Amino acid sequence: MKETTPAAMPPCFDRWCQRFDDIFGHIAQKREFRNYLGGLLGESERKNMKQMATNAVGVTYHKLHHFLTAAPWSFRELNQRRRGGNESVSPN
Repeated sequence: MKETTPAAMPPCFDRWCQRFDDIFGHIAQKREFRNYLGGLLGESERKNMKQMATNAVGVTYHKLHHFLTAAPWSFRELNQRRRGGNESVSPN
């Protein structure tokens, strides 16, 4: 059963995610970042991609998997910004 929709997240969720939008080069990456983060924050006890995609309306396993495994974005830059660091981070 589908439990959540990405559009059902509170406005503060999208505002917080906007801090990272410039890290992602494509609209699809921004969308899947929100889908992944929403899945991690969701109520499901299982936090794997298949379960996250199954629990959310409009989220597909294939797109979520591609975002995490093949899309070109820097997890180091994202994590540095998440922690509040302002230093430049190399892409490797």
